[in-house]
Amino acid sequence: MTELDPVIHAQARLRVVATLATLGQGDLIAFPRLQEILAMTPGNLSVHLRKLEDAGYVEVTKTYRGRTPATLIALTRRGRLAFEEYTDAIRALLTPGGPADTAGTADIAGPTGTAGTADVAGPTGVAGTADVAGPTGVAVRTDPAGTAGRKDTT
Repeated sequence: MTELDPVIHAQARLRVVATLATLGQGDLIAFPRLQEILAMTPGNLSVHLRKLEDAGYVEVTKTYRGRTPATLIALTRRGRLAFEEYTDAIRALLTPGGPADTAGTADIAGPTGTAGTADVAGPTGVAGTADVAGPTGVAVRTDPAGTAGRKDTT
């Protein structure tokens, strides 16, 4: 199974890195602006930035704008590479026939008696379009044809 980077995998840090990845290489964002975008408290954002900084994924620069202190954040080259590797690992887990099929869904026998996601019938009764509820209670429709969507099961 593909290993996910535990530093990035935490939800708050994933949101931070994903947001910073939208900036151009070497671009900086002010701490208050990042806090506003992510709707995080200053303390919570600081803790996660420190962990990302310790891993070498972000660079935090303390400076002044005139006499006003300013904290600027940038995704490092290492951070950008780690995020790309993380998203590649997620894609590999979600790819039919990839590592995800060997860790769970492949063990489900469908109406044909064989295991695999293609044999799992969804609410329409058609094999290959199964609804799988995740930990958030949101069903993810797996569809080998690539027309997958999301629907709320609540």
